[in-house]
Amino acid sequence: MHFLDQAKIYIRSGAGGPGAVSFRREKYIQYGGPDGGNGGKGGDVVFEAVAGLNTLIDFRYTQHFKAKRGGHGMGKNRNGAAADDLVIKVPVGTQVISDEDGETVLLDLVEAGQREVLIEGGMGGRGNASYKTSTNRAPRQHQPGIPYEEMWVWLRLKLLADVGLVGLPNAGKSTFINKLSNAKAKVGAYAFTTCVRSWAWSTTRAASSCWPTSRA
Repeated sequence: MHFLDQAKIYIRSGAGGPGAVSFRREKYIQYGGPDGGNGGKGGDVVFEAVAGLNTLIDFRYTQHFKAKRGGHGMGKNRNGAAADDLVIKVPVGTQVISDEDGETVLLDLVEAGQREVLIEGGMGGRGNASYKTSTNRAPRQHQPGIPYEEMWVWLRLKLLADVGLVGLPNAGKSTFINKLSNAKAKVGAYAFTTCVRSWAWSTTRAASSCWPTSRA
């Protein structure tokens, strides 16, 4: 399994749908009143922490996430449909960090099943039926809907190891972890062969474990 603990992605909420300009058209009613419905709400961008994920590698290949816009308002006082939320699934321990300064933590997902809204979709615009007054019985104005929000963010994964190995240089730590897990740590007959940290996982019938390898 390829491991990646940091990724940069673009997210955008859905814009609100525009309200409608419409008037009643019925038999024997020559001048019907306004009946334009409101636009639907745009989709939110939601992050969800999911158990069983251990890497952000999927975000290397998919970096743009856009929620859908709300539906258009319609005649006969029919409101536009609200768009579904865009749910981005990430491993437990993922932090969502602002790209502006690279430090501000916007979300910290620490429990499986945790769901957090980062940016909300725009509200739908008002249809002309909502503008009717005693002095303006045939309004033609409407609202276009609230625009979407967008941003670039960093995803950073904090992993807590279940098992740690401590030993002298060239004592066989890499060989040991290669045998017990899916790691492919470099093995050599000299000290400090392991210079770059890597991660590995092993699975038994009871549970799965995370193993870090690093230089002694």
